[in-house]
Amino acid sequence: MLRKGLSRTGRVLAGLALAALVGGAADTPAPLDIAHWRQVFARPDHTPTPGDNPATPEKVALGAKLFEDARLSGAGDVACASCHQAELSFSDGVDRHVGHDGQPLDRRTPPLWNLAWGLSFFWDGRAPSLETQAMVPIENAREMAGNLQTALRALSADPQMRQEFARAFPDDPAVTQANLAKALSAFQRTLVSPETRFDRWVKGDDTALEPDELAGFSLFVGKAGCVACHQGWRFTDEAFHDIGLTSGDKGRGPVLGVGAADHAFKTPSLRERVWSAPYMHDGSLTTFEDVVDHYADRVVQRSTLSADLPRRIALSAGERAQLVAFLNTLSSDDPPRPASLPARTMALGAVADAVSASTISQKDRRFTPGAVILKAGDALRILNDDTRVHNVRLDGPGKSFSSDAQNPGDTVTIGFDQPGHYDVICGIHPEMRLSVDVAQAR
Repeated sequence: MLRKGLSRTGRVLAGLALAALVGGAADTPAPLDIAHWRQVFARPDHTPTPGDNPATPEKVALGAKLFEDARLSGAGDVACASCHQAELSFSDGVDRHVGHDGQPLDRRTPPLWNLAWGLSFFWDGRAPSLETQAMVPIENAREMAGNLQTALRALSADPQMRQEFARAFPDDPAVTQANLAKALSAFQRTLVSPETRFDRWVKGDDTALEPDELAGFSLFVGKAGCVACHQGWRFTDEAFHDIGLTSGDKGRGPVLGVGAADHAFKTPSLRERVWSAPYMHDGSLTTFEDVVDHYADRVVQRSTLSADLPRRIALSAGERAQLVAFLNTLSSDDPPRPASLPARTMALGAVADAVSASTISQKDRRFTPGAVILKAGDALRILNDDTRVHNVRLDGPGKSFSSDAQNPGDTVTIGFDQPGHYDVICGIHPEMRLSVDVAQAR
């Protein structure tokens, strides 16, 4: 029996050694070179920025506002954030977003985490910089269907926006396409995924990973061969690979004019991917389990298949579950929201005087206070001062409301114009309950 004080990593490695002595088991990966892999997957200590677009607080703040600004679209009803939703790893939760023509777009909306380290952008790598990439969806007829010059004129007509461009670009205080691209890309470079339990393990915390998770990591860098493409702390080699999906999309090949690169797509990062399902460039795989099964059993054999892709991976059911367990450690427990993204204020019902509204906290998955008494005409402000994403659902006399995803820092303000009893819950954490009694105004 192992000593109680042995670390979690020590217990796993001791178990692996014991299994090797007795002939091993199908689900047991080889022992890890822990020191080596901790060095390989160590996070960098700073975020890179290009010399011609250094980050400033004013530029990032402007980019964050432009990211949410629907005036960049042709009909004024779509913003970058419409598809790149923070609570979904800056993706949209569907296999392929429906375009302006009513048909699904050709490819999945990619997440935006950690693009500051990117070498090329879009699934096929056709944009060499974030500044170039940021402009393309605006004028794409099926995406935002906008016109850059029209959008710039609309922004220029807004005095507040002119002031913000001037603060962000004091040497060139104008609402121009170049400054629009720089602001949007400066904001995107701040989208750095936070540390997870895996990072705590990388930094030396042997208790951060469970035995099955550590066994999954051993498979990831060993028998399963995932690390051949999912390299470094972002888990991407920034290269393009044909991984044997059935999609007829030729990806990188037409961009280069090289047939050998047909069906090749950029290796996606695995950071915060729990929140970005479905997976692959076409959204054809729904879960991590589907992804693991694809590589083990379902790769389409063709001449363009990546040389870095193992041709056959014999994985037992237990090993597949361990791989999935490890992949989950690369995501936060709740969808993270970057501090650079401005908090939203949502309103439900008629809000006559939001300034004097009473405030309810959501810290630690709890409405505080849990019950309030108001008068008809009063408002209630519900602040997400927690680290988790919440949702506000209200039911009462003649009305029922449900907010959008309420990220940390977001506020939902509810106006009560009718007396009666109202129940408020969080749709994501239903144990959170708030009782509201509204009396007749005198």
